[in-house]
Amino acid sequence: MDRLIYTSLTAMRGSMARQTAIANNLANAQTPGFRADMAEAQTLWLNGSGVNARAVSSEEVIGADMRAGTITATGRDLDIAMQGDAMLVVQAADGEEAYTRRGDLMVAPSGLLSTGDGHPVQGTQGPVTIPPADAVTIDDEGRVFVVPAGGDPENPVEVDRLRLATPTGSDIVKGLDNLFRVKGGGILPDDPEARVITRSIEGSNVAATSALVEMIEASKSWDSQLKLISDARDMDSATANLMQLPR
Repeated sequence: MDRLIYTSLTAMRGSMARQTAIANNLANAQTPGFRADMAEAQTLWLNGSGVNARAVSSEEVIGADMRAGTITATGRDLDIAMQGDAMLVVQAADGEEAYTRRGDLMVAPSGLLSTGDGHPVQGTQGPVTIPPADAVTIDDEGRVFVVPAGGDPENPVEVDRLRLATPTGSDIVKGLDNLFRVKGGGILPDDPEARVITRSIEGSNVAATSALVEMIEASKSWDSQLKLISDARDMDSATANLMQLPR
């Protein structure tokens, strides 16, 4: 019965991996521009000298759901939503170039323009830096304008332009930091035709109701595998009793 036990154990590990992915999705159901993790189970046959009669289950995150989230008008000058499949270029924690759909921008105390989770936004001249200003706005082409302190509101000054890249034709993967990168290294090409929707923000594409249903299914799968292990133990005990010699 040990074979059944180990097969069920791998299925339980797969259920745990699925629950972890679903929990991460639910935790980010309100995160702007978030793309839901997608997990998939695969059958792995155990090869040996005999007949390949045993298989274990392997479940892991294989990618992200790239469907667009709902765009909501906020009226906030630094909120943007990328149109089409365009992605905003940011600097990851390791200093490398990465990409996101998150558009809740803000100005850090240092003057750097960053996303809501603190990643510096990249412009055509490097990280976008905002000088002391009375107002900061972004147009639909991604150009950043400021009204200098004490300046004329009718004559804003352009300080930089946001870099918008296109993933078309490239294989991108999502990291644990929720940022996207080119698989195997490299960078995405800039898209000069990309546009943004100003004073609006794209929400997460996680459907909380569906995620909760998936969580329940994963929990039931765990319970089923646990029952199989319990049944295997009972059968093993019954077999041992049958083999006992009568006194």
